[in-house]
Amino acid sequence: MRIVVLAGGIGGARFLRGLRAAAPEADITVIGNTGDDIHLFGLKVCPDLDTVMYTLGGGINEEQGWGRADETFHVKEELAAYGVEPTWFGLGDRDFATHVIRTQMLGAGYPLSAVTEALCARWKPGVRLLPMTDDRVETHVAIQAEEGTRKVVHFQEYWVKLRAAVAAEAVVPVGADQSKPAPGVLEAISTADVILFPPSNPVVSIGAILAVPGIREAIAEAGVPVVGLSPIVGGAPVRGMADKVLAAVGVETTAAAVAAHYGSGLLDGWLVHTSDADAVADVEAAGIRCRAVPLLMADLDATAQMAREALALAEEARA
Repeated sequence: MRIVVLAGGIGGARFLRGLRAAAPEADITVIGNTGDDIHLFGLKVCPDLDTVMYTLGGGINEEQGWGRADETFHVKEELAAYGVEPTWFGLGDRDFATHVIRTQMLGAGYPLSAVTEALCARWKPGVRLLPMTDDRVETHVAIQAEEGTRKVVHFQEYWVKLRAAVAAEAVVPVGADQSKPAPGVLEAISTADVILFPPSNPVVSIGAILAVPGIREAIAEAGVPVVGLSPIVGGAPVRGMADKVLAAVGVETTAAAVAAHYGSGLLDGWLVHTSDADAVADVEAAGIRCRAVPLLMADLDATAQMAREALALAEEARA
């Protein structure tokens, strides 16, 4: 079975670990979000790609869900002692090595897709990890500044520094409209048996991937089941602050509203948590098959069962 998964950060990475357990013989291609990418201290940082790579490769900080296990922060402390900004983004010493190598390879002319493949040669994540694009795309957020003026900040500043404490007025994947899918992305979609949207952020993770010209269209035209899992449980994000960016694009923080945001032209199936069973009828009325199942990734077994439910719904949609 050839499975394509669109993945953001922590939620996507943890779901992929369950998917590997649920379908150990499957050929899995992951299209990773690069809209969260940022340049720090002269280095190219790809948080979502690295989270997938570290999680599946056994190097992730399990408690945080991001960053390296057994991490130290001596370089960060020294940079702060010199007064170098930003001090709010916590790159660890082990993590720095990944970004140094990536930046050197990019500077030597290698595209991000080739660099990602080279980094994965060490971590052996058990999936093919592709960036959504080799082009530079960065998600920016418009917020209200002092005296009623609007200010635009990088998504990482909004998410990490500001903790989404102010309302987002707009979310824009800058550069996406001029980008093109990375090598292998469209081919993976066109040859897939199943396409999955894990419980990642529908605006800044999955949404950024779909903003790359050609990807949404390829998924819609693939002719195979497309199944998503709701990141919203009981009217709130399972993790993070997805409600803040959903509001910015005019989408309610409900499982049914997120399904409608993707649309029946894209989704064939949608899984909601058992606590949102009352949303099933509304989602199905919109032309999307829907089932209510447990959707909390409490451990590997629970996550693997979520993946099995997604694959089962895909088979039902195929039939």
